[in-house]
This record gives sequence, structure tokens and C-alpha cells, in this order.
Amino acid sequence: MSGAAGGWWRRKTTPAKVETYTRWSFHFFAVIEVAAIGLPAFAQAGAEVAGWLVGMVVAHAVLCALTASRALDWTRGRREQPVRLLWVLGAATCVFAVAALVLRRHGGASDDTENATATVFAMVLAFGAGTMALGVRSRRRVVAQTTGFAFGAAVLSLPLGVPGPEAVVTAFVVFLSGSFLAATSIFSVWLLNAVYELDEARETRARLAVAEERLRFGRDLHDVLGRNLAVIALKSELAVQLARRERPEAVDQMIEVQRIAQESQREVRDVVRGYREADLGAELAGARGVLTAAGVACEVTGDAAGLPAEVQSALGWVVREATTNVLRHGDAGRCTVGLRVREGCVVLTVENDGVVVRGAGGSGGGGGSGLAGLRERLAVVDGTLEAGPVGTDAFRVVASVPLSGRTTVDTSVSGVTS
Repeated sequence: MSGAAGGWWRRKTTPAKVETYTRWSFHFFAVIEVAAIGLPAFAQAGAEVAGWLVGMVVAHAVLCALTASRALDWTRGRREQPVRLLWVLGAATCVFAVAALVLRRHGGASDDTENATATVFAMVLAFGAGTMALGVRSRRRVVAQTTGFAFGAAVLSLPLGVPGPEAVVTAFVVFLSGSFLAATSIFSVWLLNAVYELDEARETRARLAVAEERLRFGRDLHDVLGRNLAVIALKSELAVQLARRERPEAVDQMIEVQRIAQESQREVRDVVRGYREADLGAELAGARGVLTAAGVACEVTGDAAGLPAEVQSALGWVVREATTNVLRHGDAGRCTVGLRVREGCVVLTVENDGVVVRGAGGSGGGGGSGLAGLRERLAVVDGTLEAGPVGTDAFRVVASVPLSGRTTVDTSVSGVTS
């Protein structure tokens, strides 16, 4: 059971973890309200009012927890602003506070009962003000709301027989406690929104990298085909005109068109081949730069010098795909990339400490479309690919390509440690 719970937590993204922590923190505030206010009040107050005080505190705590949950959903855009629930919480807070003062006045004259009812009165107002701050965007409104609760504490206290100095002290306590809880609520929401925005920025950066590569490929094709297609169009038009006049030069023009078309095919193949072939050295350097820029500590060991071109191309794609998965599907703080030659095979290892989210493209032990594509590329050079979680919080991709029958490797590579 504990392993399943741990897996549930590890499968969450960083923003989802922060949101879960924030949500349960506010639920824990309800527990604190009951434990720190309701239980002491039950122990201190007389038997005739203790049950009423605990009941009010529990009801208020549950209402605060519900309001906090709905307000967090609103801040994330999942539901409308819980205006009615905020009004209900505000009204219930005032009713419970007044009820506490009424119990103080008519529930007995003991000092313990007066202290218990005074504590419930002040803290119910403070927790109500702090929780309602979650449902308000404007900080000025939060300040006005907290000030209003403090002023209301003084106004409600005096008519119900609370001495003036004590009423002022109670109002000050409500203001300080409510302000602290409200500030905690505002900071928690700000932190949650910041984490989501950072995660969206990371995904946007990955999409921009893909878009930039597509633009580069489009520019290359335009540069290669643009001029040749223009020449083909002109010569074809000229050949048509000559053919209509039954001029023999039309054949020469069409032969030239055929030659230019064949040349264009060759140049397009060269562009596509260059696009499909990844340079391992460039990919290793690019992985370090991209991951470092994304806040992931990246360590690269090994040198691609001397490896056959087809091996470099296949392993370069492994580095590119693994780096993309770390950025888009993982929650990594550290990533290591190792390249070494062992027993006639070149082995590439990419390991990060962020477990890849299940269902992400190209991730997971079962292999998505990304890993399937890598296995197809490695199969061309008789290579193999293994990918999956290691331990409790790491994910590793290992690609192995045999070197037998290929160009001799530079000895500097074989000396690299993993």
C-alpha cells in the first residue's frame, strides 16, 4: 500500500505536487483550528457551554476547508469564483463569533469560561478572515476585509458587555492573526501560480525548439528548391513555346529541365539526410546547454571523436530524444550523460533523477512512440535500447551499439569512464 501511495506521488508533476501540498495545508488549517481552539475550549469552559463552543469551532473549520478548496479551484481557473460560499463563510463567522460572546455572558461567570469564549470569538474571526482572502484577487480588498473583521470584533464586543480595553486588545489580536493567515493564503496562491507558469514556460521552450528545427528544415528546402523550381518553370515555358513553333531546341530545353529536376532530387536527399543524421558531439554539447538553461544540473562524460558516422547518428538521436523527455515529461534536478566503449560496444547512458511521467510520449518502460523510433534507428546499426526507472526516483536510458566490422574507434573514447 505504501509503495502504491509513493508511486502515486512520484507520478505527479511538480506543479501537481505543489498544488496537492497547498490544498492539504489549508485542510490542515482546519485541523489546527479544532485542535488549538476547540479542544482547549472544551477543557476550559463549563459543561453547559463546552459542547456549543466545540460544535461551532468544528462547523466553522469544515466550512473554512470547503471554502479554501473551492477558492483554490477558482484561482486555477477550474470553476467560477465561489462568491456565495464566501458570503456564507463570512456570515457564519459573524454568527459564531456573536454566539461565543452570548455564551460568555449567559454561560456562567467563571474565568475559564470567559477565557474559552473569548478565544473562540477572536480565533473564529481570524480564521474566517484568513480563509476568505483566498477568494479575493485584490490585495486592497484583503486588507480592507481583515481590517473590517478586526473593527467588527470591537463593535460586537462592546454591546455584549466586554470591557473597552479588552475589546481593543481582541480587535488587535484579530487583526494580527487574520493578517498573518491572509498573507499565508496570498503567498501560497502566488507560489502555486508561479510554479504552474514556470512549467508552462518549460513546455513552451521545448515546443519552440521543435518549431525552430522545422523552420530550419523549411529554410533549407526553400534554399535548395526555390531557385531550381523557378528555372524549371521558365525552361518548361520556353520548351512549350518552341514546341508550338516546331523548333528542335525544345528537346534541348526539356533535357535541361530533366537534368535540373534530377539535381534537385539529389539536393533534397542531401538536405533530408543531413536533417535525419544527428551529430553526436553536437548533440552532447546541446544537451548540456539546454538542460543547464532549464535548471537541470547536467554532467557529460565521453568524447564522440573517432566513432563511425552511422553510430554517431544513431546515438545522437538517442541523446536528442532522451533530453527532450527530461525537459518535457520529467521532474529532474540532475542528469548525467555518459559515453564509453566496453567490450567492442559503444554504450550511451542517460540518467536523470526525475521519474518520467507515465504516458508521456517516448517514456516509460514499455516504450512510447519516441523510444520505438529510437529502437528502429538503432536496429539499423545492430544496436539495442533499454529504458526504465532505476530505484525509486531515477530514470535511465541505455543504448548499446557494436563496433565490430566498422571503422576503428579513436582510442581516446575507450578510455572514458562512465
